[in-house]
Amino acid sequence: MGKDTHIIRNSSCYGLKDVKNDSIDALITDPPYGISFQNNHWDKNLPDSQIWKDTLSVLKPGGFGLVFTSIKLMHRIMVHLEDSGLMIKDVLFWSFLNGMPKSRNLAIDIDKELGAESQMAGVYQYVQGYKKGGANSYKSAGIKFRYEPTSKLGQRFKGAGLSLKPAYEPIIMIQKPLEDGLSVAQNMIKYGTGALNIEESRIPYEKGESKVGHNPHPKGRVPSNIIRTQKFEDGYDKFFLVPKVRQGKDKFNHHPTLKPVELMEHLVKLVSFGEQTILDPFMGSGSTGVAATNCNRKFIGYELDKGYFDIANTRLKEGLTTNRTTTNKRKNKWQRKEMH
Repeated sequence: MGKDTHIIRNSSCYGLKDVKNDSIDALITDPPYGISFQNNHWDKNLPDSQIWKDTLSVLKPGGFGLVFTSIKLMHRIMVHLEDSGLMIKDVLFWSFLNGMPKSRNLAIDIDKELGAESQMAGVYQYVQGYKKGGANSYKSAGIKFRYEPTSKLGQRFKGAGLSLKPAYEPIIMIQKPLEDGLSVAQNMIKYGTGALNIEESRIPYEKGESKVGHNPHPKGRVPSNIIRTQKFEDGYDKFFLVPKVRQGKDKFNHHPTLKPVELMEHLVKLVSFGEQTILDPFMGSGSTGVAATNCNRKFIGYELDKGYFDIANTRLKEGLTTNRTTTNKRKNKWQRKEMH
C-alpha cells in the first residue's frame, strides 16, 4: 500500500484483486446474511465460500478476523469458514435491547382463515427505526392499525406469534493458522499477527469505581465476547456498551444494516494493532473503513453496489479530513487512494 491509507474498490471482492498473499493483518466484514433482509437483492444468499478461501490467502499467518452473521444461518457460514482453512476461535455477541420483533399476531390470520372479520382496536405510531417515505399516507406517518380477533378460536390463540424479539447479533471470530513451526511469539515477531490487542480494547473503569480482581490493570478489564447496548447492574462483569444506529440519523446514509462506528472501532482495536491493515470484502457504506481511520489503521474495502460505494467514499473523505487535522499536528502525512 505504500503511503496510501485507504484503498476502496467499486467491484466484486471475489479473487481479492491486487491484494497480495500474506499481506492483510485482520479481517472485519459484515457480509450478506442470506435472509433477504427487507427484501434486499444482495441479501438473498450467503456469500460464495470462495471469498473465505481468498481471505485465507491474503491474511498473514496468525491474522484474526471478525465476520458478522445471522442467528439462523450462523452454522452455515461457520462451516464455510472452517472448510476454507480458517479456525473458529469464538463467537462474539453484540446484544441490544432495541431489536425489531419479526413476529405477528397469528390470531388475526386464524380469523381470516375462518372468514371472520377482525375488529380494529385502535392505531399506534411506530417510531423506533422508522423511516419516512412509506407506501401510503399511514405508513409514511408511521401509523399502524391494531386489530383484535373476533372468532372463538382466534380469541383462544390471541397474541400467538412466530418468533422471539431478536436481542443479539453474532460475530464469528476466526484466525488463520500460524506459520508451520512457529510459536505465537515467533509468528508475531515475523508478521505482527497471532494475538488479540487486549491492551487497546480494555473496558475502562467507570468514574469512581473501585478496581477489582487480584491484579487489576490500570486501563480496565479484559474485553469479553459479549458487547452490550446498555449498562446492566451486574456487579463484577463489565461490558463494552454501544447502541444500534437509528435509521434516519445520518441523512445521506440509507444502508439498511448500518453498523455503529463505535462498535467497529472496538472490533478494529481488538483484532489489530496501530498502522496495520484491515480488509473488508463487503464494505457496504464504509463503517469499518471509518473506524479504521479513527483508530490509525490502513483499510482495503470492496463494494459492488455503486450507491453504497459512493456513501462509503463520502464518509471516508470526511473522516480523512478530520483525522488529517489531528495527525498533521504530529507531522504525519495521510493520503488516500480511490480505485474504481
